[in-house]
Amino acid sequence: MTGGSVPDAPAALPPCRCCEAPLTHLVVDLGMSPLANRFLTAEQCREMEPFYPLRLWLCTACGLVQLEEFETPERIFTDYAYFSSYSDSWVRHARDYAEMAIARFGLGADSRVVEIASNDGYLLQHFVARGIPVLGIEPAANVAEAARARGIPTVVEFFGTASARRLAAEGVAADLVVANNVLAHTPALRDFVAGLRHVLRPGGTVTLEFPHLERLLAENQFDTIYHEHFSYFSLTTVDRLFRDHGLRVVDVEELPTHGGSLRVYAQAAETAGPRLPRVDEVLSREAAGGLTRPERLAAFAEQVEATKRDLLEFLIAARRAGRRIAGYGAPGKSTTLLNYCGIRTDFLEYTVDRSPVKQGRFLPGTHIPIHPPEHLARTRPDYVLILPWNLKDEIMESVGWIRDWGGQFVVPIPEVKVLP
Repeated sequence: MTGGSVPDAPAALPPCRCCEAPLTHLVVDLGMSPLANRFLTAEQCREMEPFYPLRLWLCTACGLVQLEEFETPERIFTDYAYFSSYSDSWVRHARDYAEMAIARFGLGADSRVVEIASNDGYLLQHFVARGIPVLGIEPAANVAEAARARGIPTVVEFFGTASARRLAAEGVAADLVVANNVLAHTPALRDFVAGLRHVLRPGGTVTLEFPHLERLLAENQFDTIYHEHFSYFSLTTVDRLFRDHGLRVVDVEELPTHGGSLRVYAQAAETAGPRLPRVDEVLSREAAGGLTRPERLAAFAEQVEATKRDLLEFLIAARRAGRRIAGYGAPGKSTTLLNYCGIRTDFLEYTVDRSPVKQGRFLPGTHIPIHPPEHLARTRPDYVLILPWNLKDEIMESVGWIRDWGGQFVVPIPEVKVLP
């Protein structure tokens, strides 16, 4: 459904989680969808599965693009199926970041690095290897256990002002706080950002990475919209949010990760260094492009509908021609893509994933089975639909042997393409 103003928005619709203004502008309605990372057992496939409205809203007061909250973070993240270490390219990204940060901030044995949403230790392990003290904060106990097995001290809890104050009272003070791809997972934005100052040493730096709304719109990345991602950020909105809580954005980098992300550097306002010119360059570009104007977002809704039609047309034609289609990967974004487009086992026989946690289970909503990557060799599909399209180069290299029987790769985003 194409978005637009909704004067009669549901009475229960919450206010903007950034500025608390009323939400009245619907960007796009992606129908009903289950939780993206709730992978099912065979027994669970026979039970009722909860679906929730997947509607994207724009706050016309501050520009934050956001979803309604139907499930709490505690229900979503306490037992989680995403382990960062199963992506080789993501581990390399973490290593490169650690090397950069150590050099840029002069980190050593007398420093401390705190990572919020530290997952399985994929990033902090690189600081530990250099003898730098670290602390991970991770809400998913099963994932935190994997980090501890790597020798990464990890606290199992959700981060916010209360937990930050407790950590500060216990003597935790960080030269560097890392919060990669966690801001979008946080419904209590103001509480989260307020907590950052409490764990920073004077002169310390916070770095955050998050998918850039600009790239989401330009590259038609609608499948990254799912219930675990409560908010979708421009630098303009993050800059305002940080200023409201005594933090100053001093630098920003544009990254290729997750289809196009920003890495933001911030410090306490009273001790912040000079703001580098590229911050104002990105802010100016966002303003000039009307990034959060309703008319720009209306064009995005039309792109979403067109992609659905194109993908279904490809799959229907392939199946009518007798072609077999399998998937690669079981990322959260696959839940949105497959449920919105109505793709089940009649189109996609199965998908494969490297993570043993997901193997033997079924995708949310569509109940498509998940197998190990070796299953591709046993069934020899004609097409492999790459669901984590942001990792397509890594995936095409790892299972390039499908070409031995004439198999081809397909990516759905930003547009449907068959790749040699």
